[in-house]
Amino acid sequence: MNSEVFNGIVGTCQVHAKRLNWAMTELATKKPFSRDTIQQLTDMDLAILDQFIARFSKLQDAMGAKFLPSIIELTHEEGELSSFIDKLNRLEKNGAIKSADQWLKLREIGNQFSHDYADDPEIQASLLNKAFDMAEKLLETLDRVVIFSKKYL
Repeated sequence: MNSEVFNGIVGTCQVHAKRLNWAMTELATKKPFSRDTIQQLTDMDLAILDQFIARFSKLQDAMGAKFLPSIIELTHEEGELSSFIDKLNRLEKNGAIKSADQWLKLREIGNQFSHDYADDPEIQASLLNKAFDMAEKLLETLDRVVIFSKKYL
């Protein structure tokens, strides 16, 4: 992989991260989410919440589909790494990511966003509280992998 393609992938991830971080900052006063806070969100709050969900999902997808596999390619890993979990385990072993299990939890949160719980503010609040905690870990993982990659560029 050439550095231009790699830097493009990193740049895309960083744009998602910047917008995710902005949404988190804007919604910080609403935390922790509860049934009441969910029901009292303004239209602007809901738009920012949509931005949070979209950017969390896009960042997690971009990292999982492009960025993390590019790290495997960048490090010229030997051996058969056919499954995604094998790749995650190798990235954990090499220190690129903190934990393969943590990444799987991040992916699970992203998948939960695909379900619409509009009729249940309790479930929404619970998911959002978990997601905000996991978003911090997602952003930390991005920073960690970017730093890790610099020694191979």
